[in-house]
Amino acid sequence: MGTLIAHVMFNENLLQISTKARVGTGPWFAEALATFGLIVTIFGTQRWKAEVVPVTVGLYIASAYWFTASTSFANPAVTLARTITNTFAGIQPSHAPAFIIA
Repeated sequence: MGTLIAHVMFNENLLQISTKARVGTGPWFAEALATFGLIVTIFGTQRWKAEVVPVTVGLYIASAYWFTASTSFANPAVTLARTITNTFAGIQPSHAPAFIIA
């Protein structure tokens, strides 16, 4: 639903399928690095102050979008949503399963 709302806000075609290729060593390494950072963030924050884990995870995911070549596919639901937008954030549906499994 969020993807469709974003399409309306940005005057995009409502129904889209992404053609953005996201395969290869670079994006996969970037995703592995982002996942490692997410795990370190979770465990580090839990040890320091467990009640702020949701905040630090949200901040980390937002930043990981910008610092990784993969644009961070940490959330499988968001990965699926990105298959139905043919914008800079999209991912070809056939490339999504590898990121979802990771």
